[in-house]
Amino acid sequence: MRHFILLFVSMASFSSLNIYTAIAASKMQLAQQLNCNHAQTQLEINRCAQLSYQNADQKLNKVYQQLLPKLSRSRKQKLIAAQSAWIKFRDTSCEFEKSEYEGGSVAPTIYFGCLEKNTKQRTQELQEYLQGDL
Repeated sequence: MRHFILLFVSMASFSSLNIYTAIAASKMQLAQQLNCNHAQTQLEINRCAQLSYQNADQKLNKVYQQLLPKLSRSRKQKLIAAQSAWIKFRDTSCEFEKSEYEGGSVAPTIYFGCLEKNTKQRTQELQEYLQGDL
């Protein structure tokens, strides 16, 4: 009986491993096939919008990290507070924009598009601070 239980547990573990492996392979296949210049499905469009936002966010963080060391301690603290408030505003504003499409398959595209637009705008503002007289 004990041998049967061990065999059953082993088979169950192997079976769930196969399921997780299949899911991971499916996600990898989607990522490899994703062509954001010719996205075909809403899922692909949503994923491309997310990737585009993430790219904009990386650029924002790079400019922000370049700007911080150039500021006096007092101005650095003010920028940190402003950036924190801006992030909360951006996220809340984009949640509101997305709410018109709540439950629809396009909602993620609307949300990530809003995040990207606002993030690029903020990056431009920070770049102007970086290039100007601090």
